[in-house]
Amino acid sequence: MSILKMSLEQKIGQMFMCGFATKGLNDHAKTLITDYHVGGIIYFRRNINDVKQVADLSIALQEIAANEGLPPLWISTDQEGGMVARIDVDGIDLIPGNMALGAADNTEYTYKAAQLNASQLLSLGINMNLAPSLDVNNNAKNPIIGVRSFGERAEKVSEHGVAVVNAYQDLGLSAVGKHFPGHGDTDVDSHHGLAVVAHDITRLKEVELLPFVKAIESGIDAIMTAHVIFSAIEPNDIPATLSSAVLNDLLRVEMGFEGIIMTDCLEMHAISRNVGIAEGAVQAVLAGADCILVSHNLSSQIEAISAVKEAVESGRISESIIDDSVKRILEVKHRRAQQLGVISSEDEQTKSLLTEIACKSITLVKDEGQLPLKSDESLLVIWPEVSLENQMDERWNRLLTLGMALQGQVSELKELRICSEPSEAEIENAVSTAKGYSQIVMATYTAGGVLPIGQSDIVNRLLEQEHTRFVVTATRNPYDINEIENVPAYLCCYDNTSIMIQSLASVLMGLQEAEGSLPVTINDLYTVGWKKA
Repeated sequence: MSILKMSLEQKIGQMFMCGFATKGLNDHAKTLITDYHVGGIIYFRRNINDVKQVADLSIALQEIAANEGLPPLWISTDQEGGMVARIDVDGIDLIPGNMALGAADNTEYTYKAAQLNASQLLSLGINMNLAPSLDVNNNAKNPIIGVRSFGERAEKVSEHGVAVVNAYQDLGLSAVGKHFPGHGDTDVDSHHGLAVVAHDITRLKEVELLPFVKAIESGIDAIMTAHVIFSAIEPNDIPATLSSAVLNDLLRVEMGFEGIIMTDCLEMHAISRNVGIAEGAVQAVLAGADCILVSHNLSSQIEAISAVKEAVESGRISESIIDDSVKRILEVKHRRAQQLGVISSEDEQTKSLLTEIACKSITLVKDEGQLPLKSDESLLVIWPEVSLENQMDERWNRLLTLGMALQGQVSELKELRICSEPSEAEIENAVSTAKGYSQIVMATYTAGGVLPIGQSDIVNRLLEQEHTRFVVTATRNPYDINEIENVPAYLCCYDNTSIMIQSLASVLMGLQEAEGSLPVTINDLYTVGWKKA
């Protein structure tokens, strides 16, 4: 569809990406396309049942757009890998997360894993992935990025980020780099509040901005904004999403980005509880955003779309701004639609690749003669389960616990599952149970910035007991060791997906080596690049 034939309402609709809450077509989805002409749909776990259902849903959505005479939809999701994967069903292989790939530090692995990811998404009718995260995670207490980052070195984040972008777009899947200008050095989750990055522009160019520069040079289709204040760029305490100094002057003009500027979701509290969703949409367009993301609520989506239309009709937003954005959107949609292709891979080849990457990423930080575990001694595994689910803290449909992975490899095995924020009763039970076992493996799990105190209490109290072997393995955040006493053995595996946990079990039993190196600095003893010799 040519922009010349589009009404103002159709053009504005193309600038919005929205979601709905069901696994099949509902009135919400139909209304978004037929009445408001949205250009994109975003999937979350609420939309996913199985691969056929998702593929059928994508076809049905595209048919509605075609019947309305609209351009093809972008259908997107957050399938970053590792701990952020909306689609966890049979027929879909979960690839390692960014920090695991950073620990393996092989861009060929990163490219192959991303290409597998892209192929699977395309087979479901998903033509845009809101990935990769190009944030440089140099804040150990970052509650929202963490293992979603490739690491703390801007050059490494750049190398792996470009590998992902190329893998996606070589197949026709649009990549979206996020969160511009960089969410890595924050200690506030922008889902819940407004973060500030106070570094000067020299530091920002050397660290935060470098991965985006390299992604732009590689031809990335879209860049997503951060709801974060960058005072060196925007002096008026305006988050990047709403700042023309950030989006237009820096990203569009100085950095020369010609692709799509997309906002993070405006329903996040950093925007919705400050300027509001409708006004946020208007300000984002004025700042230079081409695509506005409103993920959940229909009334909020309608208010945002209507507010932009009213702003154009009143003269607050020039229609030429709308036209420029829609031209960019249609150009990318047309280019990728001409290119789409899906690679196939044998299940065994896929499993072999993912297992190889997992073993190359698992990092042995410390071992004072604790490994490997002995098959003829009793073993207690303490496993924290995800208890507070959120958008960055996934509960897997196909959960493989460490105890399950170790089943049959030791003479006597017990797995004690606890809440990731254990109660006092769970702590007491774990400490009491451990007394009967010669070998203990405590898995830790941190969703936010700091290990929950209940987990650290268990570790510290177990250290007071006598055990032949005691191993702590961080199944997400590598910084967990900072919150516990002097443990005799510590490994990092960066996510708790099934392949990673199976590989971790092999490492613990001495069947595989832990070959990864730290992609971040944990503390003064264990700095970036460290691995136990």
